[in-house]
Amino acid sequence: MEYKIKYDYHTHTTYSHGKGTIAENVRVAFEKGLSGIAISDHGPGHLFYGVRLERIQEMRKEIDEQREIYKDMDIFLSVEANIIHAGTGLDVDEQAIGAYDFVIAGYHFGVKNGYCGENFFHNLSNIALSGKKNLLTKNTDMAVKAIYENPIKILTHPGGKGIFDIVEIAKACADRGTLLEISAHHKQLTIEQIKQVSKIDVQFIVSSDAHVPGQVGSCEPAIRRAMEAGLDMDRIVNIERR
Repeated sequence: MEYKIKYDYHTHTTYSHGKGTIAENVRVAFEKGLSGIAISDHGPGHLFYGVRLERIQEMRKEIDEQREIYKDMDIFLSVEANIIHAGTGLDVDEQAIGAYDFVIAGYHFGVKNGYCGENFFHNLSNIALSGKKNLLTKNTDMAVKAIYENPIKILTHPGGKGIFDIVEIAKACADRGTLLEISAHHKQLTIEQIKQVSKIDVQFIVSSDAHVPGQVGSCEPAIRRAMEAGLDMDRIVNIERR
């Protein structure tokens, strides 16, 4: 492939539902020649594998240890916050946000106040409980609110797990300087979605969404989708030509 990834800001560890440690993820990033990596386990609102606030200090200690080992690489502690329709739209409040180097966020099942039942049922049957148009509006409003009310660096797998107006979401991201993720782990953004949002002045990032250390930095499927969609590859902030 003619492009390679420079840094990977969406990786998971055993602190949530990943299979590797922080040290293992960082080592793979170093071995693959990445200039940076972020550990971005799930926010506390996830009922099954959200990272509790009391563990952040433990994670920060490990991040600092890795920074001492790999002095020439950027190593960040992030969080993949969960988008919800309560409060400011994320399951990470303002105080907790300050504990991280930056925040990325996406919509997931397994959280309260996220229309999860309706979206799960819609995905199975293509019939929304409250009507497809109404659910589309509710989901989109939920995502846009989260974007406007929080300092989200990256919107992860946008449009995934529910029905969303991806164009309206992209407009909000462009307005707020939030990067749209093209995920190697999920199918979003799809080729068709990339074509739709490429008409908007928004920037993109590719991510591995690694759940095992060996996946860190592996973004070839995402890069291929961007190329097939005809996206100007200069709009992807973390790739370069080989």
